[in-house]
Amino acid sequence: MKKSIYMFVIALFTVGIAMSCREEKSAGEKIEDGIEEVGEGIEDGAEEVEDAAEDIADDN
Repeated sequence: MKKSIYMFVIALFTVGIAMSCREEKSAGEKIEDGIEEVGEGIEDGAEEVEDAAEDIADDN
């Protein structure tokens, strides 16, 4: 019984240490990622507008 409790405690500490070693993104990195996503969205929107304009030009 004692061995299983010790193993559980060791496993718990191992998980705790592994979780604390995760690399968190800084606020600057999160902002940079957000800006990149917005830029990609703008590019996608511009491509859709271009495609729609080409479709209209082809119909005439």
